[in-house]
Amino acid sequence: MRTYSLVKGLPVFDLRNGSKLGEVCDLCISSNGKVEGLLLKKKTLFHKMNRIEIENVVSFGTDGVMVSQPQVLEPLVEPPDFTIEHQHKLTGKMVMSAEGEKLGLVEDVYFLEELGTIVGYECTDGFFSDIKEGKRVVKTVQPPAIGKDTIIVNVDHE
Repeated sequence: MRTYSLVKGLPVFDLRNGSKLGEVCDLCISSNGKVEGLLLKKKTLFHKMNRIEIENVVSFGTDGVMVSQPQVLEPLVEPPDFTIEHQHKLTGKMVMSAEGEKLGLVEDVYFLEELGTIVGYECTDGFFSDIKEGKRVVKTVQPPAIGKDTIIVNVDHE
């Protein structure tokens, strides 16, 4: 399991020749809460975004992301449904339970890198609350309903 904050900024390498293809700058997230791919920035003149589908990632390491060939890198033609920090961003969205309880504002996501499934949201109630009580991790048991204003989740009550 990974968090976005651990993946952000990681270099992406071609396993065949060790060349660096770019750095992870965001996640592509579908409206049903699944990580579909990684957004990459390359050091080029125009700083165009590229995308790698999650199934084309061979491995996520602590110091880099590995892909089997550079052809898995695609130019970003259409923006994803949601991202963490860019267009249609999830950070700052209110997370509410299906029972109508406010759970906090999204600050990070936990996902299974092999499947792309988001299994939890790290939520904040603000700086002072975070210092006093810590951040809250909301585990989900079913795909969320991600809307323009709010994310509705079925909470795992362990």
